[in-house]
Amino acid sequence: MITTVTLHAAIDRTLYVDKFGVGQVHRVNREVNEPGGKGNNVAKVIRQLGGQVTAAGIVAGNNGRFIESSLTERGIRTSFIQSAGESRVCLNILDNSSRSSTELLGLGPTMLEAEVEAMKNKVQELAIHSSVVVMSGSLPPGAPNTLYAELIRIVRSAGTRAFLDTGGAAFGVGLSAMPHFVKPNEQELAEWLGHMPRDVNEWARAARRLADQGIDEVCITLGSNGALAILNGKAYMAKPPFIQPVNTVGCGDAFVAGMAYAGERGDSAESRLRMAVAAAAANAMSSKAGDIDYDLFEEYEQQVQIITL
Repeated sequence: MITTVTLHAAIDRTLYVDKFGVGQVHRVNREVNEPGGKGNNVAKVIRQLGGQVTAAGIVAGNNGRFIESSLTERGIRTSFIQSAGESRVCLNILDNSSRSSTELLGLGPTMLEAEVEAMKNKVQELAIHSSVVVMSGSLPPGAPNTLYAELIRIVRSAGTRAFLDTGGAAFGVGLSAMPHFVKPNEQELAEWLGHMPRDVNEWARAARRLADQGIDEVCITLGSNGALAILNGKAYMAKPPFIQPVNTVGCGDAFVAGMAYAGERGDSAESRLRMAVAAAAANAMSSKAGDIDYDLFEEYEQQVQIITL
């Protein structure tokens, strides 16, 4: 079983407008509400790929109840800690004319010290019965920057693989606990490096720096250019199929889902990358974050190119 941890869960609300303009009044012609937060998106795609998954983390209020019940309806086990207040709402405004996306990310409740300790206990309990524990997304207000590092150590002590997908200070501190897998995107890696790499060779050197810190699987997602990976010491470039994306929100989460599920099955490095990139591409063709059409995923899986560097 795979467990996902979402400390900053959300309702992902996507609003479609004909043409979005700042300072204007808009009439929404379509609205989609989904259980969100990066870890929950990972859980949804793992389930769609055929995996068994438990979604854990923190939820609050009526929004939290919607998140949990919506995941349960999809056949996902849930094991959330209940907090006071309301889980956040993240708005994604899609402009039908330009196909552009504008995101507004809610703040959410402050994480209390008692909830930090409860989350450690929860992860320890779940890690014992899991092959992989995926920790995704930003830390909520009040959470210490060391929290992911502490959770990674708990997961590793259970003999379970820890996946980390976050940015900022939490990413840098999390590396010190040596997770099995990390997936920074271009901006997150540039922030960690202190500059934006200029070409694929610089990206590869940056990935190697991460791997040299004791991380078995390093994947740098590069948007429409695919992903660069160091998997158990070998370097790969994964090229996605050519698509015209509908909505890119959640593509990184779908990538992580593919890596986690294929890894649990014991697939080869090339097969893991192929599944991850195809899942990300399929997510880009859905109006929802953390959602794939399985037939489309299978079609894309045949089109992904894996190049050994």
